[in-house]
Amino acid sequence: MFATLSAFQICPHWRTDRGRSNEKRFARNEQKAIKNSHPRRDLCGNTWKITDSTPVAVQKFKNEYKRKKFLRDLALIAINPGSTRLEEICVEHSADTAPLDLFVIGGGINGCGVARDAAGRGLSVALAEMNDLASATSSASTKLFHGGLRYLEYFEFRLVREALIERETLLRAMPHISWPMRFILPYHKDMRFESDTPTSRLLGLFMPWMKGRRPAWLIRLGLFMYDRLGGRKILPGTTTLDLRGSAEGAPLQDRFAKAYEYSDCWIEDSRLVVLNARDAEARGARIMTRTKVISASCQDGLWRVETRNTETGEVKTHTARMLVNAGGPWVGDIIQTKVRLNSREGVRLVRGSHIVTRRLYDHDKCYFFQGTDGRIIFAIPYETDFTLFGTTDAEHDDPSTEPECTPEEQEYLLAFANQYFKQQLTRDDIVWTYSGVRPLYDDGASSATAATRDYTLKVDTSAGAPVLNIFGGKITTYRRLAEGAMDKVGNHLRLSKGKWTAGVPLPGGDFPVDGAPRLVADLKARYPFLTDFWAQRLVRAYGTQAAGILGDAEKAEDLGRDFGATLTEAEVCWLMANEYARTAEDVIWRRNKLGLRLDAEQVRELDVWMARRRQSKTEAAE
Repeated sequence: MFATLSAFQICPHWRTDRGRSNEKRFARNEQKAIKNSHPRRDLCGNTWKITDSTPVAVQKFKNEYKRKKFLRDLALIAINPGSTRLEEICVEHSADTAPLDLFVIGGGINGCGVARDAAGRGLSVALAEMNDLASATSSASTKLFHGGLRYLEYFEFRLVREALIERETLLRAMPHISWPMRFILPYHKDMRFESDTPTSRLLGLFMPWMKGRRPAWLIRLGLFMYDRLGGRKILPGTTTLDLRGSAEGAPLQDRFAKAYEYSDCWIEDSRLVVLNARDAEARGARIMTRTKVISASCQDGLWRVETRNTETGEVKTHTARMLVNAGGPWVGDIIQTKVRLNSREGVRLVRGSHIVTRRLYDHDKCYFFQGTDGRIIFAIPYETDFTLFGTTDAEHDDPSTEPECTPEEQEYLLAFANQYFKQQLTRDDIVWTYSGVRPLYDDGASSATAATRDYTLKVDTSAGAPVLNIFGGKITTYRRLAEGAMDKVGNHLRLSKGKWTAGVPLPGGDFPVDGAPRLVADLKARYPFLTDFWAQRLVRAYGTQAAGILGDAEKAEDLGRDFGATLTEAEVCWLMANEYARTAEDVIWRRNKLGLRLDAEQVRELDVWMARRRQSKTEAAE
């Protein structure tokens, strides 16, 4: 292949005015490049490849010296096709051997958000996740982009303001997986504060006759602040609602006559993680799923990270100038057993559990319920035919213990809902439960509910190279957390540009906030065999990339095997090729929620099919 190219086709700038190569001048330029280069930026952070369609395809190198040297080496091979230097150059310029700028541990929303931001600022980045992306906390949220109305009671004004601003910033960047929702907050005089909130203590001091009750004027004041703290531009503000005779009041008990209606946003949490990972990879990052970090040690000012592929057992060593510990519930374990730092920073593990029932009401609004114990839960329309209830707050001792919604938590959520709905729910109404562990920063709060949801970023250099440990955070503020992380990283590594992620669409999100119905209509017009549910599901998952999955299909059969619930072979192949899916669980619980609609035999058949496809791909590669 190289014999068909001249050295100057590969490296046209390597030429004198007389048209003859000048290796001495090139060598002098190399020395000058070395002299002028930043000491942390001497080595290449990206890979190169040779394809049949493009004889020499070179990804953009971040350092001019390494780029020129690479091109010169290829030019020498073109002059001498029989050279054995090709294999040596592959190793020398491989991103697997060159030190990375940043190695991120953890494939949740914080890790993937940091990887995306860093890759977009010109850093070489690798991310290792020991399971599937979003396999822990980031797929077990209440699925909301929200400011956190109840955090106002804890005077968390900075957190609430930042989250409120982010709602609309994120909404513009991902209108396929996030959309506005209206929330109904029924009012009743028996509603109470949690006893240890600052607002409760303040009210008890100046209005002791209230005995912990939430007065209507205080709720309205909180909503007034909620509407204005974030500079709302897209979402409608708060209104007062008469529940008597209304669709919103129909499913509620008759004692609720008044409510407040306000705005927040829905988010497909696990898809948010995957899309951040995809965008990070498109910008040059390496995303390694099923890759567990075994150890990390500092040698000669660089981190030496050993990883093991949990499927094949293959062990690799990576070097990096800086680590980011975004391990979520395992952040403390990584500090103590992997990086081995003597850190005094602690994490508080708080379990949040949810239940899902069949759909309880006909409209598309959510409910914000306040209990007599001061806590709150949401009731949310979910996946068209279901209702989601959550969440609880319970201490969780060990991150290695799989979180689950306990019978006690199920009963608590059912009893909470039964205080509001006319239809009384029992355990028989539950079709699914899920639970996640929030890794909150240990601020010494007296209860799990009171522990701060704000994030904390700490850099430790005691090992000889910097490591950034990430504690806490809300899914709503993940992008701002990543920006804060990059501010910390910028103190140790050179960044090619400043903040850039605000409003930049994630894959498939390049359409207007109110453009989803038009996309659904266009998709149905192009593919008439799609049902309303099918078309809407595809647009809400993949946005403008939905048609790429369907391709030239003229009928459903053209999409290959039907796994049930509109999941086809074409879609599964696309997810395996583009979204790191490896198992049926990855697909039906984290790339979509079709697990609610598939039976056990259908899931088993999907898993077997995916395993066979992985095996055939592996054999073909060999």
